[in-house]
Amino acid sequence: MGRFRRSAALSADILIVSPDDHLVEPADLWTSRLPERYRDIGPRIVRTRGRMDPSVTSDVAFVEDDEGRDADIWHYEDAVIPIPLISAAAGYEIDELTTDPITYDEMRPGCYRPADRLADMDIAGIEASACFPNTLVRFCGQRFLYGKDKELARLCVEAYNDFQIDEWGGSSNGRLIPLGIIPLWDVELAAKEVERVAARGMRAVCFSELPSRLDLPSIHSGYWDPFFAACERNQVGIMLHIGSSSSLTKSSPDSPHVVTSALMAVNCTIAMVDWLFSGKLMQFPGLKLAFAEAQAGWIPYYLQRVDEVWEDRRAWGGIHPLLTEPPSSQVPGRVWFSTFGDPVAFRILDLVGPDQLMFETDYPHNDTNWPRSLEVANKATEGLDEETKRKVLSTNAKNFFGMV
Repeated sequence: MGRFRRSAALSADILIVSPDDHLVEPADLWTSRLPERYRDIGPRIVRTRGRMDPSVTSDVAFVEDDEGRDADIWHYEDAVIPIPLISAAAGYEIDELTTDPITYDEMRPGCYRPADRLADMDIAGIEASACFPNTLVRFCGQRFLYGKDKELARLCVEAYNDFQIDEWGGSSNGRLIPLGIIPLWDVELAAKEVERVAARGMRAVCFSELPSRLDLPSIHSGYWDPFFAACERNQVGIMLHIGSSSSLTKSSPDSPHVVTSALMAVNCTIAMVDWLFSGKLMQFPGLKLAFAEAQAGWIPYYLQRVDEVWEDRRAWGGIHPLLTEPPSSQVPGRVWFSTFGDPVAFRILDLVGPDQLMFETDYPHNDTNWPRSLEVANKATEGLDEETKRKVLSTNAKNFFGMV
């Protein structure tokens, strides 16, 4: 861990180790790394005039229009993917945020350039940060899962991971924590990629919160065991971000987006229960999980509920034979959760688990608390003793990423 240079104003504060931020993939990430034969179909940026179709709510909503605005658009095989302002929102006021497509010129350079990211971290009292992908790659690499040319897709995954290790984290003195993706379409390739990046120092990779929603085998199937085994063997944590199943909860086809935003933690509740009843944390006793942007006020109820149904339904509920103890007993030291300021979680921290909760900043997304991250963190942890506050803001994340 490199030395953090902080101002006198921050000298008494506990600095944040954020387990959930994002980077906007640099425009030349793949064109500078892929073999020449793939550079015309691999991910590349084309500046185009256009607009977002308000009737479409996916990332394919961009429409070319000479009357529209300039936008830097990702092209990958047949896919056309804009970068909406809300995905690179750092520095904008709430009332300025839209889903309009933007150019790199309209973003803070900290969105995509590591030296500038470090400067932005200094502003907000952030000691270290792990960055998920953004709209092109998606939160666990789903983009390449759907690629037609799987050799190209594999090379894209490897190029992204090498960028995270060499360029994003390489000269940061440990402050930018490399976070990888895997070839989701082939578990043996996924396990090999874990071995490869772990040998280069990567300590966490992304995985889908609910792989069955990507038409992939569930965690119950046994299919993913080689991947889980590789993570355990190499002490690589698995990070599960909301939306990494390419789905969020909607109450109805015509419900406004704010309904989905308010229900953002629902997939995490499903995924946590799934994991606690899967037996995988017993089968792989060294495996570590972290739920990113999960918030945490919901956790105590579901921990007591899984124990309740484990006890009441053991004769007929399909309880895994490895689950000889209450499922909630698997959480301490094994399962982490992150929040960007859930006030309920801090009021009931003893029930959530003071060793398992982490504070995130979600830079540069529209939910980010940057540049007020330290102020928000101090307010959220007001009333906690210093040891507990240090755990939530720093030590717990360091433990997950193997930094201590």
